[in-house]
Amino acid sequence: MKILLIRPKPHKTTIGLQNVMICEPLELEYLSSNIELKGYKADIIDMIFEKRKISYFIKKYAPDIVGITGYIAHVNIIKSYAKKIKSINDKIKIIIGGVHAEVNPEDFVSNYIDYIIRANAIETFTKLLDNIKENRPVNLNSIYDGNNKICEKNTFFNLLYPDRNKVNKYRAKYYYMFHKNCSLIKTSFGCPYKCNFCFCRKITDDNYYFRNLDDIINELKSIKEKEIYIVDDNFLVDKNRIKMFCELLKEHNIKKRYLIYARADFIADNEEIIERFKSCGLRAVIVGLESCNSKELTDYNKKTRVEINEKAVSILQKYNIECYGTFILGIDWEKKDFIALSKWIKRLGLIFINLQPLTPLKGTELYSQYKKYFIIREDEYEKWDLAHLVVKPVNISIRKYYLYIIWLYYSITINPKSAWYMIKKYGLYDTIKLSVGALKVNIQYFRKLIGG
Repeated sequence: MKILLIRPKPHKTTIGLQNVMICEPLELEYLSSNIELKGYKADIIDMIFEKRKISYFIKKYAPDIVGITGYIAHVNIIKSYAKKIKSINDKIKIIIGGVHAEVNPEDFVSNYIDYIIRANAIETFTKLLDNIKENRPVNLNSIYDGNNKICEKNTFFNLLYPDRNKVNKYRAKYYYMFHKNCSLIKTSFGCPYKCNFCFCRKITDDNYYFRNLDDIINELKSIKEKEIYIVDDNFLVDKNRIKMFCELLKEHNIKKRYLIYARADFIADNEEIIERFKSCGLRAVIVGLESCNSKELTDYNKKTRVEINEKAVSILQKYNIECYGTFILGIDWEKKDFIALSKWIKRLGLIFINLQPLTPLKGTELYSQYKKYFIIREDEYEKWDLAHLVVKPVNISIRKYYLYIIWLYYSITINPKSAWYMIKKYGLYDTIKLSVGALKVNIQYFRKLIGG
């Protein structure tokens, strides 16, 4: 059987980080290597880079099976792909997976989609292939119904490493901000914390799993790229594990540079770990600072405080580790709240920020609380991108809300002082490239501002 695996291109309406980062489709690379272990062959198409339409690739590869992965913002795009594929050849079986499908599989139900994978994706996908190959019928409900899953969520790590060679023609184009030719690695699934806005922990039913460190080291040895993005929901969890990780990096003479996710409280409480990791290649940390208001942090069940955020940022700056701060913008905010956040960020000396209007994703605790206040339909999936305003603001108009978002970005990141910082640290070319991407995001926001 011929198998084609596809990563969709975001809808033009989606306000996308793809303007400042495009990372490899790690989930499809994992899928490819592991189904080939069972004797199947697969090709991967990354539609983010391709100029031709999906129909071209279906006719070129003539697949028997098409697997598509994506996030919530891709749901309508994926459905449109499925419809087009079936119009070319209705005998092609279409299988959908990804994190949104695992938590909310009903969103993908369509006459043009054959199977939706809810759990243990690689094993389930392989069993599906076996069934299809042997002409054994599989009911759609057996994929996503809790009582009739093909296989339960059980283990994540009895897997071959991702086949990164499958995307060789795209590899030089993958990057994250200033991390060029960036390769991804996943060392754990889930998060032991319970932030009520977080969708990621729902994927593993609030469980936390982590890989054996020797296995991680072996995979790192197999990766040719120097820039490594560890895409765990939270890499800094166990300080003893991080200590051992650093020791193994030294022992095996692995010299790479790392971008990770981490919580502020771990950084604040473990400066010696941060210093050690810096000596082993830690280059940048994405930190969920979320707010400069301790009450809001409590409301999000963040289990941290503003002074902890401040200490974490100062520690990263002390060791010249870039801090990418992410923030949640409250629905009840007024102009003064945006101004307060701007002053606080400037006082800390942060340059790189990601601003997210509070987005109660389906599956999180906040969803039912805010559902009646949605100003975007739930089937307008392309706008559920953590950048669109999806809940009606309480105290200001929609236009003003978007205006203040734009103002925040300009006051912090897009100004001469920040530009000079980036040029000195990363060079003129990379600064221009990032600035062009940021400009595209701002144009999208200006359109929201005009449209209201």
